[in-house]
Amino acid sequence: MQNSDQCPDRKRINSVLSRVGDRWSLLVIISLAEYGTLRFNTLKRHLGISQRMLSLTLRELERDGLVHRTQFPTIPPKVEYKLTPMGKSFRDPVCELGNWARNNLAKIDAAREAYDKSSGK
Repeated sequence: MQNSDQCPDRKRINSVLSRVGDRWSLLVIISLAEYGTLRFNTLKRHLGISQRMLSLTLRELERDGLVHRTQFPTIPPKVEYKLTPMGKSFRDPVCELGNWARNNLAKIDAAREAYDKSSGK
């Protein structure tokens, strides 16, 4: 195992993994990968996420270069989001993680139930 001196980028790597590994970021990336360009309210409805949390998540994904935001000069404002080339390169690992979760839901539910029974919950 490497000590901390052997990984000088650990803080930056941790920062990136914290962003792309959080629940909402993963779901936004999966949605944009599956449906392409989506409007803000469509994403909000699709994910069941609050407006504030979606705004924060999209802003951070845009800042990290994974999502591109296009605002149209209309009233009311129309805003669309799509994956950037870097975001698209992240699509396969994220979708694979999502598929793994979907394929193992029953096993995870059973493990949780067994754990809760054995721990008296």
